[in-house]
Amino acid sequence: MVKDKLFGKSYLCILAANFLLFFGFWILIPVLPFYIKETYSCPEAVLGAVLSCYTISELCIRPFSGYFMDSFPRKPLYITFYFLCTTAFVGYMLAGTLTLFIIIRTLHGAAFGGVTVGGNTLCVDIMPSSRRGEGLGYYGLTNNSAMALGPMTGLFMHGKMPYEQIFLAGLTASITGLILASIIKTKVKPQTKRPPISLDRFILIKGIPVSFSLLLLSIPYGATTNFVAMYAKEIGITAASGFFFTVMAVGMGISRIFAGKQVDRGYVTRCIHLGFYPVITAFLMLALCRFIIGYSHSAATACFFIVPLLLGIGFGIMFPAMNTLYINLAPNNRRATATSTYLTAWDVGIGIGIVGSGVIAQHFTFYMVYLTGSVLCTVSLIFFVLKVTPHYNCNKLR
Repeated sequence: MVKDKLFGKSYLCILAANFLLFFGFWILIPVLPFYIKETYSCPEAVLGAVLSCYTISELCIRPFSGYFMDSFPRKPLYITFYFLCTTAFVGYMLAGTLTLFIIIRTLHGAAFGGVTVGGNTLCVDIMPSSRRGEGLGYYGLTNNSAMALGPMTGLFMHGKMPYEQIFLAGLTASITGLILASIIKTKVKPQTKRPPISLDRFILIKGIPVSFSLLLLSIPYGATTNFVAMYAKEIGITAASGFFFTVMAVGMGISRIFAGKQVDRGYVTRCIHLGFYPVITAFLMLALCRFIIGYSHSAATACFFIVPLLLGIGFGIMFPAMNTLYINLAPNNRRATATSTYLTAWDVGIGIGIVGSGVIAQHFTFYMVYLTGSVLCTVSLIFFVLKVTPHYNCNKLR
């Protein structure tokens, strides 16, 4: 049996555009806490609040962007949001006060929320439905590749070059991605009649149970991506923490390819169940690094870098399955709404993780953040098995 073609010109362009978008995003993530603290002398509790403004604005725009992507031509909206993301880097270089920085960061978050919904939905539109799990796996792999190279690049540049050079690198990546995004070709989507204003217009109601599980899962993820470099410095791990993200991306890359094919065979919930176990173990190990280093520095360093491998494997298995789960709960004309609901739940958790970890670290230390994260992931697993899986089996459309 001949497989439907996946790697067409438009699909390759959206892969490249997505990689460059996320590269520009990830190059800043590990550097911004240092930049804000050094430039504006922010305490850790305030630092978390400043960083979370991005996620809050991203969260606010998600439901509306999903609705508009389902109601109007998707590519023009996608290009507009991509352009706004690109101009944000210019704003960072021109910002002279913390207030102005927060405003630009907030606008960047809103634009990023729109472009990620648009990109994910366009990707599903472009690929054949028979290879959706695999196609989403490769699409997500571009995020992971950017996550491997972006933080490593940002941390390598940090301390060796001015912060403006880091912002310029993100700007260059985004401009290149915008050019590639403009090449993408999609079919004209017919106009659909929308019901009167209701909650279901902006949120996939059937996706609420899984959204609760996903939210709990994303809280420690947000704390890790934003503060793991500070945690390593706090407990005395001297190895280059930028490689943490590289190892995590390697784990995601390997598992995504395998998981995507399993999802196409119908093992959606089974993949998600399987992905929880390495994630729970990883956050527990990350918390324990604080105590292991008191006995052996080398053992703690080894443990520290086993953690991202486990996180990468676990999240790499779950991400394409979670995305497919939401899409399978929605009719085709509400595909973008399903995607925005999926990403909104993720953003809520990320925001809580950023703010909460800053507060917890101020009163305790970062190890308590990751210990709490392991507990939250365990609760998420139990809820997913007992509530989400039966709900999905009863309500899935395909």
